[in-house]
Amino acid sequence: MTDLFANLQTLRGIGVRRARAFQKMGITTVNDLLTWFPRRYEDRRAVKAIADLVDGESVCVRGFVAAPPVVTRVRDGLDLLQFPVTDHSGVMRVTFFNRLWIKNTLAPGTAYVFYGKAERNLFGSAMSNPVAERADRQEETGRIWPVYSLSAGVSRRMLCQGVRAALRECATTLPDVIPEEVRRSYGLCAAGFAYENIHFPENEAALADARRRLAFEELFLLAVGLRGFRGQREAHPVEAFRDVDMSPFYDALPFTLTDAQRRCIAEALSDMRSGVPMNRLCQGDVGSGKTMVAAACVYHCVRNGRQAALMAPTELLARQHYEGLSALLSPLGVRVALLTGSVSAKEKRAIRRRTGEQDLDFVIGTHALISDGVEFARLGLVVTDEQHRFGVAQRGALAAKGQYPHILVMSATPIPRTLALSVYGDLDVSFLDELPPGRRKIQTYAVSGDYRPRVYRFLEKQMAEGRQIYIVCPMVEEGAEASDDRKAVTEYAYELQNVFPNRRVLSVHGRMKPKDKEAVMSAFAAGDGEVLISTTVIEVGIDVPNASVMVVENAERFGLSQLHQLRGRVGRGKHQSYCILISDSRSEETRRRLRVMVTTSDGFRVAEEDLRLRGPGDFFGERQHGLPPLKIANLADSELLRQAQTAAAELSPERYPLTVRRAAELFSKSGTA
Repeated sequence: MTDLFANLQTLRGIGVRRARAFQKMGITTVNDLLTWFPRRYEDRRAVKAIADLVDGESVCVRGFVAAPPVVTRVRDGLDLLQFPVTDHSGVMRVTFFNRLWIKNTLAPGTAYVFYGKAERNLFGSAMSNPVAERADRQEETGRIWPVYSLSAGVSRRMLCQGVRAALRECATTLPDVIPEEVRRSYGLCAAGFAYENIHFPENEAALADARRRLAFEELFLLAVGLRGFRGQREAHPVEAFRDVDMSPFYDALPFTLTDAQRRCIAEALSDMRSGVPMNRLCQGDVGSGKTMVAAACVYHCVRNGRQAALMAPTELLARQHYEGLSALLSPLGVRVALLTGSVSAKEKRAIRRRTGEQDLDFVIGTHALISDGVEFARLGLVVTDEQHRFGVAQRGALAAKGQYPHILVMSATPIPRTLALSVYGDLDVSFLDELPPGRRKIQTYAVSGDYRPRVYRFLEKQMAEGRQIYIVCPMVEEGAEASDDRKAVTEYAYELQNVFPNRRVLSVHGRMKPKDKEAVMSAFAAGDGEVLISTTVIEVGIDVPNASVMVVENAERFGLSQLHQLRGRVGRGKHQSYCILISDSRSEETRRRLRVMVTTSDGFRVAEEDLRLRGPGDFFGERQHGLPPLKIANLADSELLRQAQTAAAELSPERYPLTVRRAAELFSKSGTA
């Protein structure tokens, strides 16, 4: 048997040149080739008579080449090869473009099977560039056929030949990373059968079995790998935090905590007193009070003689955390500092020195916290905000500043519970599913572009009352030039400045330098501008209590979770807030999705609907927050997720080293270990 992770050249038929072509696609090993799964399939089993062909239908025709092929030079660079094909019902004209070599493979009077898109017009039936095989030597017709993603230098035939070679070498002896008892429990087929039928399925049932087994395998290894991260931390006991009097902290709050906040705080403090490093995700809707949960943990940590650190994805967010938390914690004796890229070199040196000498209790910052020069004397707690912006490795880089500190990560992206528990399998999860009393519901409206004049009048009325406005520009189409977002924003800003001549319109776009973006957003947060226009290239992750309206243009181009996140930028102050979704789409699905936004403000309900309609990409982006990319599994399949996680939880690692090793390789290859 060929080693799965051996170079492709170990396979028969793949030499140096082909190996180089495959390498450009990221296929370097036998395993890479076996897991280059088809993106779709063509059912090439149906055979129709020529007289029964339907225009535009992809189908097989069995017929005879009725006359020798004729070559016609249309112009330089375009040659046609044409010939008639007959069966018992009629004649079909077959045309090949720039494939003159096919002429030598066709023999008049011989039966062939042609698969392609049928054309019917006044001149009769035709096919262009079909798959053509002798009827007695069918290989690519008469079956379900895989269609792969390709690149220059790798043809469909070359890829299929490579996959067949890999299957010949490995299919019957593939090591199964899913233990036999797990396969039996969940009704999963064997690895060899799965790989054979995901590439060249015998029938629909075999394809379904193969897909289910391989999807389960990915989710199972993902869960095993994440449990491995958890196990590594739990294997290192730490000094348990002692119980401390939290009443000074609670008394200092200008409001009463919700039951959900108290529950999450209790869960986190229990972790910190357990003697095992906490690894907890605090997940809640925008405005649910995650920061107060973090503040309670920081206070508890500092009262235990340890230091705490909070990492935010942008300087603006870090600064806002610093202003809010230092005002709360400094009067309680907690020494707080802010460390970001814009802090002067002199201040950075002072903060680093004080941190190393434990002259500071709590440092808030950006990625600057994980730079080489930052050392903590007794780091006991690490908090990361906006969890969806950090991967496993970045969390670990900050945690490495201490001796197995407690970790609390916060996310304002509502994620369905099953999905959160599966994807964040290395974390315990606390759900903040209750909003503080007194927060007004954001009134949400979905309107067409015809309403834009009325919308502008409403915006002017809001600004006259002293409020500020967010407007999110249409997204740039995929494949557009990188500068298009700048053009869209600047043109729209110019247009709106004419609509509102007495108002200051600010704008941010993806081509701006980070410091320039932050300067504009800081100005808006300070009230220096009534309107902020942005594209989706950047996150408007700022807290402006005075902003009361969020307008989203071309709302149909956003996922529901994105729209909910944008809506959460308003409603942070005492004023009634509004979200206006503008879309001219007539799609019933778009209307159904926007109706969800209008009828509910519950982020978890929005997330469930988004998962059902669009799948998980909206929550995690292409790389699922630093997790290994999934090639065939769909995180929206909650039942398969649940089964895979249950199986991983019951797995005994010492009994199945191959499974554990393959899970570790999965994370290592993706750069997340």
